[in-house]
Amino acid sequence: MRARSAPASRLPPRLRAFCAELAGFAAVGVFAFLADLGGFLWLRGPVGMDPMYAKALSFVAGVAVAYTGNALGPYRLRERRVTGGWRRFGVFVLVNAAGGAVQLGCLGVSRQVLGLTSTLADVVSGAGVGLVLGTAVRFWGTRTLVFSGTRGPVRATGRAEAAASGPPAASGPSVAAVPDGVSGTDGAPAAWERSRIDGGAGAG
Repeated sequence: MRARSAPASRLPPRLRAFCAELAGFAAVGVFAFLADLGGFLWLRGPVGMDPMYAKALSFVAGVAVAYTGNALGPYRLRERRVTGGWRRFGVFVLVNAAGGAVQLGCLGVSRQVLGLTSTLADVVSGAGVGLVLGTAVRFWGTRTLVFSGTRGPVRATGRAEAAASGPPAASGPSVAAVPDGVSGTDGAPAAWERSRIDGGAGAG
């Protein structure tokens, strides 16, 4: 068992963190794809909605699942590039739209430029090459434009924050500088110090 797990433990920490982030992103993507596909089939079938409207709504549903999963999953402790929940979600929608455009672009190049119009060619270009490139765009945009690849600062609270700030700075003379039995106003310690110095000088 140790021999099998040794290669994985030898990976650099940053590479292990990147692989974990990629795996989490892929797992969230699977649920988002199922939400998109299931929503489209339900809206197109039992509801009887127009295909374009059904696809638009199912796309939004899939993006919402992907955003929620990424925010609560692999990027829950990461910095936010965009402030405001709705603005961040809007940027996430644009990132996913860009990934979908790349996927459609691969299909268009295959059919219009290369002249490959068979079903196999459409599957390879759209669901194969296009899906890989589109996912790469989504992954890059999510970790660069929406969230961050680095962990956000953890804000100290309670006793930790008080300990980090240190003891309060002393204002005025220290109580320890006043000998026993001396009391009075703030000038008393200074007067006692002068008398001690004068007495010492006279003794010399």
